[in-house]
Amino acid sequence: MKRKTNLLPFAVIAILFFLINSYVLSGIHTLSTHPNITPAFWTFIILITASLAYAMQRMRDNGMDIFFKIATHAFLVLFVAELVFILMLLPADVYRLFAGKPRNGYWVEFSAFLFILTILIFIYGIIKGKYAYRVIKHTLFFDDLPQSFDGFTITQISDVHAGSFQNPKAVQRGIDLIKAQQSDLFVFTGDLVNNKAEEIKPWISYFSQIKAPFGQFSILGNHDYGDYIKWENESEKSANLEQLKKYHQELGFKLLLDEHVTLHKDAEQIILAGVENWGIGFGQRGDLNKAMINVQSNDFKILLSHDPTHWDEEVKKLPTKIHLTLSGHTHGMQFGIEALGIKWSPVKYRYAHWAGIASKNGRYLNINRGFGFLGFSGRIGIWPEITVIELKRSSE
Repeated sequence: MKRKTNLLPFAVIAILFFLINSYVLSGIHTLSTHPNITPAFWTFIILITASLAYAMQRMRDNGMDIFFKIATHAFLVLFVAELVFILMLLPADVYRLFAGKPRNGYWVEFSAFLFILTILIFIYGIIKGKYAYRVIKHTLFFDDLPQSFDGFTITQISDVHAGSFQNPKAVQRGIDLIKAQQSDLFVFTGDLVNNKAEEIKPWISYFSQIKAPFGQFSILGNHDYGDYIKWENESEKSANLEQLKKYHQELGFKLLLDEHVTLHKDAEQIILAGVENWGIGFGQRGDLNKAMINVQSNDFKILLSHDPTHWDEEVKKLPTKIHLTLSGHTHGMQFGIEALGIKWSPVKYRYAHWAGIASKNGRYLNINRGFGFLGFSGRIGIWPEITVIELKRSSE
C-alpha cells in the first residue's frame, strides 16, 4: 500500500509564505501604485520559489552545485530581507489601525531602506565576509604551568571545510595571517572537508605552508567521517577516511586519534592530546580515557576536541584536570553581532557557549569561530577566526 503524504504542513507553509509576500506588496503599493508592480512582484516571487524547488529536487543527482547555491542563497536573502521589512513595518501598522490613522509613508520608506540594507549586507557577507579573516588573541594564566612554557603561544584554526572554498587568493591571505603569528605551536581542531577527502587536495599547497617550532597537530571533526553523503558501500566510505588521514600527513599535520604527545622544553613538558569527534547529536567516537593513558595527574594538559559539548559533558568533569580544551564546530552560525558589547548569534539557542573562552574551576575552553564556511556561503558579523592563545604562569 502506498504511503500517503501529509500535505497539511506544506499547505500551512504556502499560506504563510503568501501572506508574508502579500504584506510586503502592500507596503510597496504605499510607495507606488504603478499597475505593473503587482504582476512583476508575483512573477519574481514565483521565479525565486520555483528555482528553489527545482534546485532541491535535482540535488539528489547533482549535489549542491552552482545552481543550487544560487537558488538557495537568493531565496534566503530575499526571505530574511522581507522579514526585516515586516518586523519594522508591522508595529507601526498595528498602531495606526488602533489610532485610526493612515499608513505612514515615511515609515514604509524606512522599512524599505532596511530591506535594501539587509540585501546589501548579505551580498557583502557572501562576497567578502567569508574571507574576512581576523586574529583573536587570548592570554590565559595558570598556577601550575611549567616555568619553561611561560609565554608559550598556540595558533588555532578550526572548520576549514575546504570543499566550500572558491577564492585561492583570499585563502592565501588567511594562510599568510596564520604564518605571521609565529606561534610556538599550531593546532587544527577538525572539519578539514565537507564530505569527501578529495576536497582538500587543491589546497594542500596552501595549508602545508604552516609551520611551527613545536609542530602542527590536528584532529577530526564530524564532517570528516563522510557521514552526510551516500556512499556505494562501507568500504568506499572507509577508504575516503583513510585517504583523508593521508592528506593530514601531506599537510604536515600530526593527526591525533585518541592519543597524546609530549612537548618538551628546557627539561620540562606539557601534554597535548587529541580525540576523535565526540559531540551531543554528532557522534561520540572519541575516547578521552584512551588519549590520557600514561598521562600523569600533575602534567599540564591541553586537549583538542572538535565539539564543545564534549567539554561540558566529559572533559570538565574528568577527575584529572585538563587545563585547556580547544574546540570549534559551531562556526558562530556564520551570522550574528559582535560589536558595542553585544555578542549574539542564533547558535546560542543550541550552544550556551558558542565562541571564545569559557572557564570552570580553572579549566578553560576556547571555541574557534572557524576558518571556512558551510551551508550559507558567507559570513555576517561572525568573521573567520585565527586564534592565538598565550599561556602564562600566574604570579606567585
